[in-house]
Amino acid sequence: MSIEPKTGVLPVNVGTPDAPRAREVRRYLREFLGDPRVLDMNALGRYLLLRLVILPWRPRRSAEAYRAIWEPGGSPLLLHTRRFAEALGRRLGERFEVVPAMRYGEPSIAAALETFRSRGIDRVVVLPMYPQFASSTTGTSLEAVYRLASSRWNVPLIANVPPFYDDPGFLSAFARVGLPVLDELRPEHVLFSFHGLPERQVRKSDDTGRHCLAVEDCCAAIATANRNCYRAQCFATARGIARAAALGEGAWSVAFQSRLGRTPWIRPYADERVRELARAGVRRVAVFCPAFVADCLETLEEIGIRARRDFVAHGGEELRLVPSLNADPAWIDAAAALVRRSAWTEADAVSAR
Repeated sequence: MSIEPKTGVLPVNVGTPDAPRAREVRRYLREFLGDPRVLDMNALGRYLLLRLVILPWRPRRSAEAYRAIWEPGGSPLLLHTRRFAEALGRRLGERFEVVPAMRYGEPSIAAALETFRSRGIDRVVVLPMYPQFASSTTGTSLEAVYRLASSRWNVPLIANVPPFYDDPGFLSAFARVGLPVLDELRPEHVLFSFHGLPERQVRKSDDTGRHCLAVEDCCAAIATANRNCYRAQCFATARGIARAAALGEGAWSVAFQSRLGRTPWIRPYADERVRELARAGVRRVAVFCPAFVADCLETLEEIGIRARRDFVAHGGEELRLVPSLNADPAWIDAAAALVRRSAWTEADAVSAR
């Protein structure tokens, strides 16, 4: 009697503290910011920055922000990721088993891989929950999966979904989620706000060393030199959603949020852009955050609360956050297609018909 093989699907998101308290936030930040792909500096500098600058002060402030968006069931990011995984599992069907994990914190990647092993699943498709590639998100998540999987005697077969920043299903799902907000608000401007990165990390993604942030309009199109450039992929995502949502030329712009420290981060900065729009007399702004496929601290608190307050304080009337994809049915369909393409076998093709 042959065993019908299942394929494991491992959606990996960044992570979240276990509770909106300083102690739990400190533990999370220690693991997150202790990753050399996130704070890419020498080990001593990273240690001193964490111990002397970040961990003594930031956990308390971050805990206050988390409390503002925490839900009765826990962290919004964790809740949305679990709901996504459940819906994706239903959409993919019985030949797939979906087990979500966080790169930092719980549920862990190690626990997810152990779940697959205990259920006899030897093929795993990793779905990094980051549309655009960055070494500090996709890179570190894949590195952790490969490291943990390779430590086993029976190493599972690992495939991964590539960055989906320009996937038509992803773009159309984000436009679909945004249209009710656009129809109700009638914004005078639409802002696409992506998580920022230090400029040095963008330059490191350029194998030629001569393109990223070195030439004018370096992100106007994807080419060989910037194929792994996070900033270029963000602009490509914004262009794609703008087309799908039928936004006119000049009706939208791109900015980058969440910068940390004094080193230069990729521009333009979202907080400065929000104030500029208000001062220029723009009354209503809608904000998409297409670096995130699940609502979290950076969308709900940083944009939905702080940016909105800042916009009104500088003369605007209303800034509205477009919800993230979360478990929207169109996104579930798009994600299922991404997984199937990465796990494609003859048996999969038969079951998909």
